[in-house]
Amino acid sequence: MRILLTNDDGIQAAGLAAIHTALLEAGHAVHVVAPVTEQSAVGHALTVFVPLRVKEFRKSDFFGHGVYGTPTDCVKLALSRLLPEKPDLVVSGINAGPNVGPDILYSGTVAAATEAAHLGFPALALSMEDFRLTDARDQARHAAGLIERIDWQRLPPRRVVNVNYPNLPIARIKGLRVCPQTKAVWKDCYDERLDPRGNLYWWLQGEIPPETVDAGSDRDLLSQGYITLTPLCFDFTDREHLGFFDGIGD
Repeated sequence: MRILLTNDDGIQAAGLAAIHTALLEAGHAVHVVAPVTEQSAVGHALTVFVPLRVKEFRKSDFFGHGVYGTPTDCVKLALSRLLPEKPDLVVSGINAGPNVGPDILYSGTVAAATEAAHLGFPALALSMEDFRLTDARDQARHAAGLIERIDWQRLPPRRVVNVNYPNLPIARIKGLRVCPQTKAVWKDCYDERLDPRGNLYWWLQGEIPPETVDAGSDRDLLSQGYITLTPLCFDFTDREHLGFFDGIGD
């Protein structure tokens, strides 16, 4: 397969290097187009007020285009101008940190895959529950095998396959579960601090309260030690309540 590989942690991130190697070992043709700098939690942001610039990265068997922009910028630029031919699949990750439940709205990793899906390409987002990710080789090999087991041709259009790995050795993982995302949301907390000049600033902290997590959801099963797979679609229309607004027009 021809695969476009991107992420939101930056082109030199360990997770991207791991899945790049695993995909090459599996015999795929891989083209890397990823942000030069970390772009975590930028969501589906686009760069529109400054030009996009690209830097080539080469190391051993690695070659990629680093974009001074967001994950969504990377996908759009890659598919429009940088790739010599269209890919069969777009892979985003492996992200340092999970993307489950409400994370899906904020995640640059998922946003890159979503942009690809909106443009008509099968898309896979990969994440691991380790914010200090340094070694994802086993997870990457598993993901490369998973790609082979999914029938991408039968997947409906404009869908993203969102996969999350627990922070466990592969041998200790309980298996893979297909599941919905949790409806639970983050409980935010902003730490108030002073900088060295005595000026106030705030640092975002928070958690998804465990008691609010839906049983059998991505967050629940990931915590139990399962790999989670959640198919995502992005039609935000609340069709059930379209009739609520009947009679308010002209």
